[in-house]
Formats: sequence, C-alpha cells, structure tokens
Amino acid sequence: MTEQTAEQAAGTEPAAIEPAPTPAPAPVAAAPDQFPPVPLLPPPLPPSAAPRPPRRVLRAVARWTAAVLVLGGLGAGTAYSITSMERTDVPGLATEADGRWAYPRLTLPALPADAPRPFTTGNTAEVHHADLRKLLLPAPAGATADKKLTGGWVSTAQFLSEYRKERRADLTQQLDDSALRHIAARGWTVADGTEARVYLLQFNSTAFAQAFLDDTFVSSGPGAPLDWSTDLKLDESWEGGTAVSGTTVYTYGETRSGKGRIHQGYIRAGDTVALVIHSQPGRNNAAPVPFRQTLILQNQLLG
Repeated sequence: MTEQTAEQAAGTEPAAIEPAPTPAPAPVAAAPDQFPPVPLLPPPLPPSAAPRPPRRVLRAVARWTAAVLVLGGLGAGTAYSITSMERTDVPGLATEADGRWAYPRLTLPALPADAPRPFTTGNTAEVHHADLRKLLLPAPAGATADKKLTGGWVSTAQFLSEYRKERRADLTQQLDDSALRHIAARGWTVADGTEARVYLLQFNSTAFAQAFLDDTFVSSGPGAPLDWSTDLKLDESWEGGTAVSGTTVYTYGETRSGKGRIHQGYIRAGDTVALVIHSQPGRNNAAPVPFRQTLILQNQLLG
C-alpha cells in the first residue's frame, strides 16, 4: 500500500511559509594567517564533454546485471515450483522409482459422538470406536480387487485359510479364547502379479489382542506358519522406526534381508491386530518396498 503524507491524507496542501528576514552579518576581518586561501575549482565540463567509462566496463556491468536478474528469476521460479509440485516431482525426493504403489489419499473415518480415538487422552483402553471396515487400507490405483476380500466382514474360516491346515484347529480355539469380535479384510492384485491381503481382527480388549499374538508365538518368529511352502524368518532389515507410538509391528519374509516371494507382517494396535501379506505366485520376488509401504500406511490408519 502506498504511504501518504499527513497533508495528502487530509486532502490539503501545506501552506507556503515565508522565512523571516535575517539581518546581514557584520563583516569580520579575518587575519591573513588565520585562514589559508581556498583554491579555485575548475569550471564544470559541459555534459557532452564529461568523460565516459570505457565500453568494456559498460558491457561487463550489463552482463553481470543480466546474470543477476536471470539467476534471481530462476531462484524465485525454483522455490515456487518446489512448493507447488508433488513430492514425486522433485528431484531427489522421488518415490515412484523405488516401486511404491499409488495409494489414494488416506483419511480417518468419523467417530461416534464423544468417542475418542485410540492412544488419546480419555481412551486408556486403546479401543477403536470407528467402523473397522473403514480402517482398512484401500487398494492402490490400478489394482484388481479380490472378489472374496472386498473390504467387508469375513468369517473366521476365511482368515484361517491363510495358515497351514494342520494349525487351523488350534488357531480356531485360540481365537475363541481371545474373545474375537469380528474380522474385516481387503485383498487385491497389482499388474506385476503381486497379491496383497490385509485382515483386521478386533478383540474385546487390548489384553485379548496381545494374548492372541502371545499364544501364537508371534515375536522373533511368525508363530503359526502361513500356508506357504517355506517357513518365514524375522526380517532383520526392517527398522520399525515409522511405527506409530503405542503400536507394535512384526515383519517376516523368506530371508532375513527382506527378499523373497512372500512378506508377512503383524500390527498390534490397541484392541486390534492386523495381518498383512504380500506374495508372488510365480517365480519373481515380491518387492519389499510396497510391502513396507502397505504395512506403514495400515499402521497409521490404526494408530
């Protein structure tokens, strides 16, 4: 905003003030030795005769001025473009090249009136009051939905079909003893053939959720083995630093370095346990990056 003077703001011009006449000073006789004589200045040169800087200097100044303007413009443009670009568009921050899947923007579902979220003040029991089906991670862009796991409720038998047949009877009893309330699940397949399945099991309390993991010996090993040809091992390359506070994440694979055709993970978040599986039915390995991405995002939804 342009600043205005007080007179302009008031809409008036200042009145002209005539200076009071000043009496002429009396002549003072200076001693000849007190003030040295002032040398006379040479007469000013006419404008046409004033000396000009060499053309080389002018050209150099012009070049430097242009360079500064260009660099300044580039700097301003770069700052604007980074703040306005998506993270995947900024060099050095790209995420598409590492194989991550394009999940839609995630939002937490609405809660019943006056119901707190887990791990917040007033919810010491760490109960999920939201609809469990709305806490399921959505399928990424371009994925083909599993016709059996569509994001709704599934039976205990469907969940147990992920494990070896000889262990299903024991798991059924453990689920009954753990006061299981219900199970929600979603599955999909991406273009490279990787199959992903996510199960959410909600129990009557946090203690029952932890008891189920303890009874199935989920810790340094995966406990009850999946219906897979090999026994899985603890993925020692998983640092777990992105786990949400108050939750616990366990990850397993065919090797301890996170490589192999299958990845399995458990999340314990309050009264809910999540089982996440990525597998490749062919000979290719299931990429570890999308599996960890799925695990981290599902953990965030539960936390």
